[in-house]
Amino acid sequence: MKKIACLSLGALLVLPLIANAQGKEEDRVKESGQVLRDILESPDKGIPHDLIDKAECVVVYPSVKKAAFVVGGSYGRGVMTCRTGANFRGPWSAPAMMALEGASFGFQIGGQATDFVLLIMNEKGAKSVLSSKVKIGGDASAAAGPVGRNASAETDVMLKAEILSWSRAQGLFAGVSLSGSTMRPDDGANKNLYGSDYTAQDIVFKHEVKTPASAKVLLAELNKISPKRKS
Repeated sequence: MKKIACLSLGALLVLPLIANAQGKEEDRVKESGQVLRDILESPDKGIPHDLIDKAECVVVYPSVKKAAFVVGGSYGRGVMTCRTGANFRGPWSAPAMMALEGASFGFQIGGQATDFVLLIMNEKGAKSVLSSKVKIGGDASAAAGPVGRNASAETDVMLKAEILSWSRAQGLFAGVSLSGSTMRPDDGANKNLYGSDYTAQDIVFKHEVKTPASAKVLLAELNKISPKRKS
């Protein structure tokens, strides 16, 4: 009886911790959706929609924390969703939780928080980011994305880069290079959100992973702006 009582007490103590961890990840997914909606629906600036039509995955890091002036460290947690189906032409997937870490140069002032949006432009980039820790600009080629819905996206740099990136801080939106930073799946956050040991690839590519309600805004925005990939 004592053993059963101890186990019951332990469960009562652990369950609130699990719920709290899941709630934090759900808040991060919701915040990512809001950031993406604000940027994509900006009337006079933002990410060219034709680039989103060509992208295979989208990564959003809301409120990335940075320190120091010009040179310093970055730390962020966000989400990644990819098109499903053959040749990445299906609807957008459930979000996988991702981490952004490492050195950063030239895009920060003080200790402010910055939102980042990244487009993964091809299958090689998508699979490498989902499977392991990737150095941006090293393991995966990267470029600062053009700004404005009507900005030209047909340059050699845009077409050859595996990752295109943008930032927004204190109302200012710009293309930005994240070269030198690293991106990886956040396995702990994925477990907190989904309650199972799913890998990032499981979440994105396996249909049995149920999409959380917290991803409603994120996926609705992408399906509205770019429901199908265009070659």
